[in-house]
Amino acid sequence: MVITGLQILQNVHAFSFDELKVATNGFRSSNKIGEGGFGSVYKVNTLFNHMYSDLQHNVVILLMMLCYWDLKGVLQDGRIVAVKMLSAESKQGHREFMSEIASVSNINHENLVNLHGGCIDGPRKVLVYDYMENGSLARTLLGGEENRARFGWETRREISLGIAQGLAYIHEEIKPHIVHRDIKASNILLDKNLCPKVSDFGLSKLFPVNFTHVSTRVAGTLGYLAPEYAISGRLTRKTDVYSFGVLLLEIVSGRKATDFDPELGEHYLVEKAWEMYKVDNLLKLVDPMLDGNFLRTEAVRFVKVALLCVQEKCGLRPSMSKAIKMMRGEIDIHNTQITQPGFIIDIMDVKIGRKPQSSVRSITSRRSPRLYPLRTVKRRSLFCVGEKSSDSFLFFKMVLRIENVLDVEPTWILKT
Repeated sequence: MVITGLQILQNVHAFSFDELKVATNGFRSSNKIGEGGFGSVYKVNTLFNHMYSDLQHNVVILLMMLCYWDLKGVLQDGRIVAVKMLSAESKQGHREFMSEIASVSNINHENLVNLHGGCIDGPRKVLVYDYMENGSLARTLLGGEENRARFGWETRREISLGIAQGLAYIHEEIKPHIVHRDIKASNILLDKNLCPKVSDFGLSKLFPVNFTHVSTRVAGTLGYLAPEYAISGRLTRKTDVYSFGVLLLEIVSGRKATDFDPELGEHYLVEKAWEMYKVDNLLKLVDPMLDGNFLRTEAVRFVKVALLCVQEKCGLRPSMSKAIKMMRGEIDIHNTQITQPGFIIDIMDVKIGRKPQSSVRSITSRRSPRLYPLRTVKRRSLFCVGEKSSDSFLFFKMVLRIENVLDVEPTWILKT
């Protein structure tokens, strides 16, 4: 059974669940290439050339169907595809699933992942995308020193510009505009040539051309969330710009945004970048694995663009098209004033749920928590949701984490 919603969308092939089950060997773990907050991703080879005689009849039927689709110009030369199977526990419901399909079904850009089709069979939801041979930025560039060594400065520059170009396309060129809402390293995939592709549009929102913002529930990933969005649910294209700024810092530094230990004097990446900016030492942020093999003026320019993107006041952040020109040096930012960034971060393992008989969120942890309205948090030089105690910061969770995905109205916070 394939739901009609898929069939009415242009450029989207409606697969049957049985076809995809066969193609993934029953969604066998040996075919699994990734797993995230919404489910698992499987690798499928759509064409086996001379091996037809060894295939079972139902697989041949699947291959014939894919070859016929190939004649329409969608698949070519036995291209390998990735099948995204949403987990039963996934919080991505029918609305988010259809949003992901609607967002990417009619767009075509070299820096956006290409959707081939999908399937809805009762509670089971599946998407079929291009297979990206080099996985995600989170597993490669940010996956350890050995992986980081593969990414020279020129590669990092092209990846950064590619991501920016993909975002500029969905923000400014297509109509209605699209706000991704979950730009992060694990949602940037790399093909065999390390060309970046923005993926996972499950949380995206369509923006009519004359809309400047929408109010919505908060969804995204800690470390990449724009503070004004996390606080008020006010979503704009500058929400993605903020996330891109964090991601750009990760690419330049080779360091994860939230991988730090305050007790050792380590800083959250945005905070560290700001501290280096204030003392005019941005080169210290560049990944030491590059061993000095990078263009210093360009590296400093990239970090400055990142800091412009994460400024606390969203109106001061550049558009993605302007950020691209800044990165390329087409807009001189040498004397551009950069204001303080904002960020929201959490390193505590606490759980958040809905408080009975109330719209306020209750929070459960090993210690007895107290709930405070978010507006009572004291603002510091950096927007850091926390209280300073001795020489370290105590952080607390103000959003619901479901396997890296947040889905909660940011009304209350935990104070320890």
